[in-house]
Amino acid sequence: MAGRFILISAPAKINLYLGVHPETDERGYHRVDSVMTAIDLADTVAVAPSDRLSVNMVPPADFPQEQNSAYRAAEAMGRAFGREPSFAILIDKNIPQQAGLGGPSADAAAVILGICHYWGIDASDARIDAVARSIGADVPFFLYGPPAWCDAAGDRMREIFRPLTGTPVALVRPDAPGVATAEAYRRFDELATPADELEPLLEGLREHDEVKIFSHVANNLAPASCELNPAVGEALAWIREQPEVRAANVCGSGSCVFAVCTTQMAANAIARAAEERGWWSHAAKMEKSGPFVVAG
Repeated sequence: MAGRFILISAPAKINLYLGVHPETDERGYHRVDSVMTAIDLADTVAVAPSDRLSVNMVPPADFPQEQNSAYRAAEAMGRAFGREPSFAILIDKNIPQQAGLGGPSADAAAVILGICHYWGIDASDARIDAVARSIGADVPFFLYGPPAWCDAAGDRMREIFRPLTGTPVALVRPDAPGVATAEAYRRFDELATPADELEPLLEGLREHDEVKIFSHVANNLAPASCELNPAVGEALAWIREQPEVRAANVCGSGSCVFAVCTTQMAANAIARAAEERGWWSHAAKMEKSGPFVVAG
């Protein structure tokens, strides 16, 4: 159906704060406080009406489409609204897999918003939040995009803050296998690393005080990730030593690490230096929004 497709930008995220707590809910999920902000590294998701549901990725995925978060999001939308989710979905992947940047969740959120577009559904409908939470903890955040505090299992929006638009960020992913989130949480249970205090960071965000914000960047899942994949710890130690770094930590459960930089030139220089070490890297900026339609 030529001319009826839409293109949706699906930006990645970094965690300014990740606090995992030992207790779990009735689903078996840990209680998590997460403060995330979108960045301008993004996948592009094309959605078009079709005679059946299909999801393809560029480069191609090495797992069945039924396991793709985008496919599961479309199916969940169909169940929630009693309609057949007959769409052809193509995802142009720029966000690396198993990096802690939220790529699968961003893609799922983009598909949810794309289907809302076609079906004439208000994205603020309570059923949309339920669909998003059923797919993954970060998906509700990706429906919106400004810096946000999420609690429960990291899947309940608590507070949205003024964007930190344009703040430079360097991303570095060592040339090593990714860290599986489930494995990181298993190791966290063994280490029981306590969470840092959250309130100072929230105060900084409410006041839009960048000094306070970037003085309280924290992630208590990072020790587990670094232990499971020592290359992540090596990359984190390296990036913290680079010039003009205001804060640095692991992205989610890894394996990517990030540095908030004083200037875009500094972020660019870190990215180039990381590439020279044979690592994947990207010089990014913090974004003001989540998925948005860019064409169609």
